[in-house]
Amino acid sequence: MKRIKIEGGHKLSGTINISGAKNSAVALIPAAILCDEEVVIDNIPNISDVDALQEILEYLEADIKREESRITIDASHIVNKEIPESIAKKLRASYYFMSSILGKYKYVEMYFPGGCAIGARPIDQTLKGYRALGAKVIEENNKFTISADELVGGHVYLDMPSVGATINTILVAVRAKGETVIENAAREPEIVNIATFLNSMGAKITGAGTSTIYIEGVEYLGKAFTEVIPDRIETGTYIIVGALMGDNLTINNVIPEHVDSLIQKLKEAGCDMKVDESSVTISQINGGRAINVKTLGYPGFPTDLQQPLSTLLTQLEGESVLEETIYENRFKNVPYLNDMGANITIDDKKIHVIGPTKLTGKVVNATDLRAGACLVLAGLKAEGETIIENVEHVLRGYENIIGKLSAVGAKIELEEYNEVA
Repeated sequence: MKRIKIEGGHKLSGTINISGAKNSAVALIPAAILCDEEVVIDNIPNISDVDALQEILEYLEADIKREESRITIDASHIVNKEIPESIAKKLRASYYFMSSILGKYKYVEMYFPGGCAIGARPIDQTLKGYRALGAKVIEENNKFTISADELVGGHVYLDMPSVGATINTILVAVRAKGETVIENAAREPEIVNIATFLNSMGAKITGAGTSTIYIEGVEYLGKAFTEVIPDRIETGTYIIVGALMGDNLTINNVIPEHVDSLIQKLKEAGCDMKVDESSVTISQINGGRAINVKTLGYPGFPTDLQQPLSTLLTQLEGESVLEETIYENRFKNVPYLNDMGANITIDDKKIHVIGPTKLTGKVVNATDLRAGACLVLAGLKAEGETIIENVEHVLRGYENIIGKLSAVGAKIELEEYNEVA
């Protein structure tokens, strides 16, 4: 087991360079299966989620070459065999393999994906997309067997703008016969990244980044190259770090437009920052004002940033209200923040945060990826030592978080420990 140890209270200055987006990389890699030739993906983050996806590719007998931040994949001769539960459960994004294999071979066997326990994360909208294109879905004992004599373009209206369902429907549709229309599609930048990659192979996708996406199916997808966009959630997390402990802390290699909802909320709270074309420089907020935040699909405030933001809310003057509309179980960080000195109450899908409060280092637990990031931020702010256990969640989503924070002045280290039964 691994844990993070933090000595809090140190100002942070210098530059943090943002890595490639986790949420793009975990879809781009499975999308490579659709290609009939070799593909190259650059700016891949070095995180455990990517390692888990590589394990699935190797299990399917794809040819893979990984060098630093670049991965080369030739999946033209993979073996289409059942993906076992032992590797499918390592991350939710494994279900993108289900879509790309179905799209290419019209048949796939795979177990239900895993991931963070942040509430119900059904794949009903993904299955709706499969069925709309002619696939038959059988689910038995947590295993899906999905097949189609022929995949034919169809009309898919998503009940909610789900990122996963939007990407999965695109992956199945690119090699289906005829045109597929996805309405009420998610608009996240990662979807544009995926569509651009597929189009570079020869797919015919238009409308990505809007609520209506059109896909004209093609028979062959050729050699391609793409680059993973900067990670907007990592960007936002470190911007919040700057608002907590920054002394002219620069977050570099960013697309400010992708985190505009956060930037505007921080300005509303009274935060002073300089936003350039590809960087944000920010210092610790002093005398900040309480704000109200509601999570929404892009371009609204991202659910993946609400837990890190909750740490900052403890330092603002007055009562902040944060409403979570995407997942119903994303407040597992709150008891740990309260144990460290925060004054937060949970009211159904909202939390009420009264600040400012002094935070004190404690032993806490990272229950999921973004809850872990929240506690790292709390540890940087808190007086004394904070120990965060079960940090494998954090490591699967943030590339070199220890090194990046240490380089700008944080007293933070990763260590092994044995869990007491």
